[in-house]
Amino acid sequence: MSPLLRQLLIEAAEMEQHYPEQGRDADLMRLLVHEIGRARELPMHIPLPRDAALAGLCQGFMLSPSIQSRPGEWAAALHMSERTFSRRFREQTGMGFQEWRQRACVVLAVSRLAAGEAVTRIALDFGYERPAAFSTMFRKLAGYPPSAHAVGRLGKEKRLREVPGGAGKSAGKA
Repeated sequence: MSPLLRQLLIEAAEMEQHYPEQGRDADLMRLLVHEIGRARELPMHIPLPRDAALAGLCQGFMLSPSIQSRPGEWAAALHMSERTFSRRFREQTGMGFQEWRQRACVVLAVSRLAAGEAVTRIALDFGYERPAAFSTMFRKLAGYPPSAHAVGRLGKEKRLREVPGGAGKSAGKA
């Protein structure tokens, strides 16, 4: 979700249910509808395979995600060739191993970001040597950097504008 769309949704949630057809609220709602139409669908679903052994590996990955996980390791654990593993993985999840692994990392990172964890901590936990590499992958899949996803970031900025002595309009008024 773009920062504009997020802010429009926050504003819309605070509006009265019935608003005049002309004016700020109506303009805000027209812009919101326009931005929703432009929004990218975010890949927030992690498909799990039907095969119990393969599903077990996927569930284990989600408990301890690591970008260092390799398809060859998973194939060996399942006693099959890497080619057979790759074919079976794609058949059962609808995506390749690398795509699935990255999507899982993004989805799992979103909840940690929402809880206020630092991007650097998450990147290192996921096995990235540099947080910038994690941020690049996250931005590629999600369409925005992980630092913009932290819940409360926009809300905190808004609260600061509303609190006397905070940043923005209220600053300097005493």
